[in-house]
Amino acid sequence: MNRQWPLDTTVAFDPVIGEPNRDGIQGVEILPDGKVHFRMEAKEAQKVELDQFGNITPFEKMEDGAWELTLDMGVGFKYFFLKVDGADVLNPYFPIGFGCCRPMNFVDIPVPGEDFNKLENIPHGAVTRRYFHSTETGKMEICMIYTPPAYTESKKYPVLYLQHGYGENETGWTHQGHVSRIADNLIHEGRMEEMIIVMANGMTQKDGEAERGLLPRMLVTDLIPFIESHYPVKTDKWSRAMAGLSMGSYHTSITTLSNPDLFGYAGLFSGFLRAPWAGGTDEPHLKLIYDADKFKETFRVFYRAMGTEDTFWEAFAKDDEFLSDKNLPILRSTFSGGHDWTVWRRCIHEFLPLLFR
Repeated sequence: MNRQWPLDTTVAFDPVIGEPNRDGIQGVEILPDGKVHFRMEAKEAQKVELDQFGNITPFEKMEDGAWELTLDMGVGFKYFFLKVDGADVLNPYFPIGFGCCRPMNFVDIPVPGEDFNKLENIPHGAVTRRYFHSTETGKMEICMIYTPPAYTESKKYPVLYLQHGYGENETGWTHQGHVSRIADNLIHEGRMEEMIIVMANGMTQKDGEAERGLLPRMLVTDLIPFIESHYPVKTDKWSRAMAGLSMGSYHTSITTLSNPDLFGYAGLFSGFLRAPWAGGTDEPHLKLIYDADKFKETFRVFYRAMGTEDTFWEAFAKDDEFLSDKNLPILRSTFSGGHDWTVWRRCIHEFLPLLFR
């Protein structure tokens, strides 16, 4: 079968060809009508199912013993769980990314009219993995760094620190979010300033324990100094931005509002100004929100966005209400979609042209 999936999966640039004589014909195909066709081998199985976060669809067993399913999944990026006789499995012949705290199969169905992450016929930058020591965690940490197509060490660049959400890692914005592709296209169109984009692992741990407030401290104490000592970057606040999705939006809120001398731009995608688990109570980093004059001096852009079908819409609406009487120049956008990468790609596509102008 014609196995098609996005080129930049986590573990393979091209689809896995496999060995049909040994493993049979397996894979995923996006059909001309937008439906997705799955085929997998599990000859001894009694039941194979596709689980979209509780919405379960059974596969059909074919005469040759393989299992197939054709399904309308809508458009955009879709994680799913495969279940064989009730057990979660990962199919190596389907696209694989990292999300939900584990490797995950996914499909990426083209969205009509959205080609802002296309690969063809434009110059592309590079994404590099770097390691740095963190005094906050006491161990080596990882980040991914995007440099633009015409990158040169003879020029100094502004920097965007860009964070993923809960259960993901530093690869998310590259592999699932396509931020490097989106930036390449925006630069090619003359709509975005050249910049370096730094993506750290927000699921940071210390002594084997996760801590929600660790990433903001690590970023300020360890990551920014590492970037500024290893890359040709501008170091004034107007050349430094931070953004993130979901958990990363809360990290952004804490980091930028607590360090007004360091950041001039902030972006909250599926955006939590306040912790939704805290019941809307005031938090220390919100002090700046109550000083409209200082806030206006601090940020040239403060951006909030959410998908209209997001499961966290209530938290977004409560932040709307919280901000309603503050007289702050905060940009607010909504996009069709839920708590997923299809929306977050739209967020970063709108946000990047706002920076460093």
